[in-house]
Amino acid sequence: MAGTTRRKFTAEFKAEVAVAALMGDKTVAEIAQTYGIHPTMVTPCKGRLEKEGAQVFEGAERNAGPPVDVDALYQKLGQIGMERGLLASRPGIISALQRGRR
Repeated sequence: MAGTTRRKFTAEFKAEVAVAALMGDKTVAEIAQTYGIHPTMVTPCKGRLEKEGAQVFEGAERNAGPPVDVDALYQKLGQIGMERGLLASRPGIISALQRGRR
């Protein structure tokens, strides 16, 4: 069999096979026939989903990024509000800043 290449399956395909196996309404042979794979591939997909399935939901927590310092954000928001109020009370400053941009 030197001329045959090994088929590669996507994670989505393997997950679909594993879910079908977990449902339990079909035998391993029926699932394998439905998806066009060898029956020995069904059990490892099912086992991996059972073992690592909870990690799917932990992924969002891990990828959330660094924690946000809410106090620092409120402090910055207050500072911006004060600056905005100062500029709004002095119309000459705003027009001078706008002229400087041109």
